[in-house]
Amino acid sequence: MAVGFEDYGPDCDSMRITAFLDIPGQDNLTPLARLEKYAFSDNVFNRQIIARGLLDVFRDFSNNEEDFLAVMEIVVRLSEDAEPTVRTELMEQIPPIAIFLQESRPKFPTAFFEYLMPIVVRYLTDVNNQVRKAGQEALLILLEQDLVAQSDIENKVCPILLDLSAPDSDDEYKVEAVNIICKMASMLSRTTVEHMLLPRFCELCSDGKLFQVRKICAANFGDICNAVGQEATERLLIPKFFELCSDSVWGMRKACAECFMAVSYTTSPEVRRSKLSPLFISLISDTCRWVRQAAFQSLGPFISTFANPSSAGLYIREDGTLSIRPPAQDVNSNSCQPSNNITVMSSSANAALPSSEQPMEIKPESSTEEASAEVRPKLSEDLNKNSWQESSDCCASRGEDVSGLCQGDKTAAGAPEGTKESSFPGLSSGLPSAEDVFSTFLYWRPPLPDISQDLELLQFKAEKHSEACSVPCNNCVASSEIKKVLESLQEHIDDPDVQAQVQVLSAALRAAQFDSVGDCETKKMEESGDNLQNKMILDEATVSGAACNQVQGNTLSSPASQDDISDQSSTSVLKTTDSEEQHRGTSVFLRKEQENNPPFEDDKSKLQDIIPQPLLDQYLSMTDPARAQTVDTEIAKHCAYSLPGVALTLGRQNWHCLKDTYETLASDVQWKVRRTLAFSIHELAVILGDQLTAADLVPIFNGFLKDLDEVRIGVLKHLYDFLKLLHADKRREYLYQLQEFVVTDNSRNWRFRYELAEQLILILELYNPNDVFDYLRHIALTLCSDKVSEVRWISFKLVVAILQKFYANSANGLGLNFINELVVRFRHCSKWVGRQAFAFICQAVVEEECMPVDQFVEHLLPSLLSLASDPVPNVRVLLAKALRQTLLEKAYFKSVGNPHLEAAEETILALQSDRDQDVSFFATIKLKQDNMDNITIEKQN
Repeated sequence: MAVGFEDYGPDCDSMRITAFLDIPGQDNLTPLARLEKYAFSDNVFNRQIIARGLLDVFRDFSNNEEDFLAVMEIVVRLSEDAEPTVRTELMEQIPPIAIFLQESRPKFPTAFFEYLMPIVVRYLTDVNNQVRKAGQEALLILLEQDLVAQSDIENKVCPILLDLSAPDSDDEYKVEAVNIICKMASMLSRTTVEHMLLPRFCELCSDGKLFQVRKICAANFGDICNAVGQEATERLLIPKFFELCSDSVWGMRKACAECFMAVSYTTSPEVRRSKLSPLFISLISDTCRWVRQAAFQSLGPFISTFANPSSAGLYIREDGTLSIRPPAQDVNSNSCQPSNNITVMSSSANAALPSSEQPMEIKPESSTEEASAEVRPKLSEDLNKNSWQESSDCCASRGEDVSGLCQGDKTAAGAPEGTKESSFPGLSSGLPSAEDVFSTFLYWRPPLPDISQDLELLQFKAEKHSEACSVPCNNCVASSEIKKVLESLQEHIDDPDVQAQVQVLSAALRAAQFDSVGDCETKKMEESGDNLQNKMILDEATVSGAACNQVQGNTLSSPASQDDISDQSSTSVLKTTDSEEQHRGTSVFLRKEQENNPPFEDDKSKLQDIIPQPLLDQYLSMTDPARAQTVDTEIAKHCAYSLPGVALTLGRQNWHCLKDTYETLASDVQWKVRRTLAFSIHELAVILGDQLTAADLVPIFNGFLKDLDEVRIGVLKHLYDFLKLLHADKRREYLYQLQEFVVTDNSRNWRFRYELAEQLILILELYNPNDVFDYLRHIALTLCSDKVSEVRWISFKLVVAILQKFYANSANGLGLNFINELVVRFRHCSKWVGRQAFAFICQAVVEEECMPVDQFVEHLLPSLLSLASDPVPNVRVLLAKALRQTLLEKAYFKSVGNPHLEAAEETILALQSDRDQDVSFFATIKLKQDNMDNITIEKQN
């Protein structure tokens, strides 16, 4: 009776199946017949083993075409086995079998497509869940390896997936089909995905029956966008993405936040700015904490999609690394203010930014508004519901108006343009003066409306209004309203949203104050400017009685007065155009007010024109301690992690926007935050350039040098990359500080010292030989005496590099002094480890050829050969290796008549007869190898 697989036990899996099939038995069956017998045995274990070993079976039966086809027929019949475990085992073997057939295609060109591919397709609809999973995994592997024909994908695979994902399909099948569609989209051609799978994917995004289906679509949305390209994404997918971002299930919104960067990369800059930016703001202010957490984690990566390295004074090399653009090509490196961006913004930003400031289409109410609706009832009527717009407006400087503080619905409905665009009369005339270069009015506001047709009517109103200049205006009412709201918010000042509102209202109060004196005489303004500022600080409700030009104060007090405000603001536009002196006076006053009001100036410094301002405001708020309590305890770490990408996006000309945030992160109490910055400070230095690095990064770098080891290691790993960006004089200041790296918080942290040695090898090129001898030499010798052997061995290479530095720069005197120190410290060391190190150093010196040969044989060779009488075998072993494997292989020692060759050969002969077997072995191994080579040559001859 023949044995079965069960007689071998469970360890039979490791044996070759065909070896068992070749065992002679009493059944007198051929291996192929025996295979068929056990493939359809009543014992399930036998069928499982056959299915598991099919690859070996194919390899052994592939030489004969008839046997191969017979095996293939057995596989087809085995795929119909009633036992799910057998079908699962079979499906797991399909990918390796397909790869084998791919390699053997000249013999069996159509075997996979005729026999195996139908099995894979059939298993996608198998009744057993485990079999279906195995079939799906096998299909993805086959697609990844490009083993499935395009015709099979379009005619066999896609139709089944579309049927399984149909609206009336079984829920379990639908979920699996959606998952496989999303995963295979990146492996198919764009045409196939767009024409066959994209319509069904769009339907599934709106599936109201199963939230699992929508969640899978949301999680893989970025991959689908990347697969179909920009045109299809903006035309079909972006509307669906809006729906998912406003889904009632928070898991959907969280998945959208996580893939937001991938979706943004596929869209055009216009769509990214005008549609995706407001959409992201809605996620970042979501009612669910988990959604806000995911959104803040994706905020930095999303901002990085706005990046243009060329505008940041950088370029990307062919190897993908970031490098500094040559000075001749870097137009922004020496400028701290945007250049040539005014005309660009007039065409692009004017079309994008206003739409991004409109209320959200999909979700007008933000979570912050709902959370604090009871606290601030007045703000629900007077302030914008979108918190990101409020934070943007609070950063306004001269030229910025307060019209953005009105309710979002009023903004969408189109408030009178005069109200929004003529807040400050002095900034409404034609060409800006040099002192108005930084005015955000020039960068963030659309062009002023053409009012030339109404000049006659406005002239009459202007004259009438100028006569009534001494009459107090309604700014007092606006200021008192603002004060009341501020007072109502004081008891809730701990709420970060309330804090944002307070900042907005303070900016509005200052703007109203500016307007109240906008049309007064220049001399009177200059004399009373400081007193007015102090008076505003002491009593926010008091406004100068001489105010005459009311523009925006009533936007916070009375929505019904919009028409009057429009007339008055238009009047002030005309009046300012006719009065250049008054324009200059207003500019002087505003400049003085800003100088006397640091918080307002700080807000102004955060303005830029690269990315939508609300995104930057939200990113800068990630350092707020309140965010850690309401969003994520590690939100500061995520901010630090993405800061280099945000800095690259903004460019070095906008570094002032991130400077305070970076300093806040660098002083964070969590060492993980500082560690993240320490690991990326060298990349940030490349982005900022040498001037900004020296001014802003060097102090932080110095702080990291004195931090915990967990933070210092981040600086140490890229020490060379950072120091090479500094000027030579600034770089020399760190020579003494480098010695501090030798001391660590934990002496067992030997990898810290190992990294220091590796960095010092690179840093040698940054300093002259004298500096290396005075500072770095001591560090190298200290590391050479480390307790850990790994540190010592890398330090020996450092010593060799220092020696090479001396002789490469013709500093032979320093090199000789260093050699003498090496001989004293290591050759005559009382510990055998030091003497062994000397042998290794000498061997490395010869290998690297870091010094002239005549200098080596004069100053190092005698001390090296004297180690032949060392009492420790380990020292003599290394000496034998140095002589036999390195020294005697050099051309200098092979030359006939070399006076030093005889001494080296005598030492080798002495080592060959050494009493220690290891020493004699390494002293003769090269000779034995030469003899073996000679014997081989003689045999060939």
